[in-house]
Amino acid sequence: MERRQYTIDDLLYLMGRLRDPDTGCPWDARQTYKTIVPFTLEEVYEVIDTIEREDYPHLREELGDLLFQTVFYSQLAFEDRHFHFNDVVHGLVEKLVSRHPHVFPDGTLHSVRSAQGQTREDEVSKNWETLKKQERAQKGKSTLLADIPPNLPSLIRAEKIQKRASRSGFDWQHLSGVFDKFQEEYAELREAVNEAEASRIEDELGDLLFTCVNLARHLQVDAESALRRATRKFEERFHLMEQAMVRDGEQLELLDPETKNRYWEMAKKE
Repeated sequence: MERRQYTIDDLLYLMGRLRDPDTGCPWDARQTYKTIVPFTLEEVYEVIDTIEREDYPHLREELGDLLFQTVFYSQLAFEDRHFHFNDVVHGLVEKLVSRHPHVFPDGTLHSVRSAQGQTREDEVSKNWETLKKQERAQKGKSTLLADIPPNLPSLIRAEKIQKRASRSGFDWQHLSGVFDKFQEEYAELREAVNEAEASRIEDELGDLLFTCVNLARHLQVDAESALRRATRKFEERFHLMEQAMVRDGEQLELLDPETKNRYWEMAKKE
């Protein structure tokens, strides 16, 4: 007999059972919104890592883990009488329908636009920003940068802020201007380092990093992904260097800088 495939209703039932104070799981039962935040972040980055490694068979499992986080928060909210998981789904569908008038012309889920006069992508982006601006105004957030979460990873938040400012016309007109700004910030950082001003060094380094994000954006490169890729590359090379040292009976901390650099260059070639 073929086993029945579980559904979202089964997942919601399971979540309720896990949270039952008498017969549920003690660990799940004592969790709060704040205590599961670290797990949510971890699951997000595991999904990203799986995609970047193109490990698509494993992606299904990681997406399930991420979905479980949403269900967990929804169960907590249901217990506190804030909302139900179905309210989350309803709000999401409602918002996406309203933000895609070029797909749902009558503002209803099953309305269909004409096959003629397809909207261009640049028009879609413009309309999207207009709608989001209206939503910010309805929420009492009139400033352009008001709804960008302050606790986003720094590179991602910097890019979002820069993009939002750019859409209002506040941006470098040419890539050369960003390179000039990079050189300016680099020189200011060197000056702060030479003068050994600790607080100024942090400020100038922050300005240089912010400019790097600007440069990545103008080069149409995702700064967060680029940094993750560079970090993985360093990690792989460092591992190869360690393997070579073990093979040669060497210890990293006992080697002089020149020998360490020679092993590093060997790892880069591999």
